[in-house]
Amino acid sequence: MTRARVRWNGAAVTRATRTSAARGLRLGTEHVLQVARDRVPIEEGTLERSGTATVDEASLTGAVAFDTPYAVRQHEDMGLRHDAGRTAKFLELPMTEEADTVGEIIAAEIRRSLR
Repeated sequence: MTRARVRWNGAAVTRATRTSAARGLRLGTEHVLQVARDRVPIEEGTLERSGTATVDEASLTGAVAFDTPYAVRQHEDMGLRHDAGRTAKFLELPMTEEADTVGEIIAAEIRRSLR
C-alpha cells in the first residue's frame, strides 16, 4: 500500500487565488476597455482617450469608464449618427457581450496560480 502525505497551506492558496483573481480582473477590464474603444464614437479621439479601466483589489471589483462632459449623452442617445462601426451603447454592449470572455480570463489566471 502506497502512502502519501499532503500538506495543505490554505492561507497561501487563498492569497495566491485572490492575487490571481485580481490580475485576471485587471486583464478582463482592459479587454472590455479595448473593445469599447473600438466602438466609441470618434470625432477627435478625446472620448476614446478618456477611457480607463480600474480594479479595486480589496473588493475584487472592476470598472471601465469614459470621462468627458459628453460621454453619457454619446452613450445613451440612440438618435445620434456615428461613423461605421461606432455606436451609442459603446460601453454597455461590450460589457454584456464580453462577460463570458472576462470570466474565462479570470479563471485562466486563477488556474495558472494553482499549478
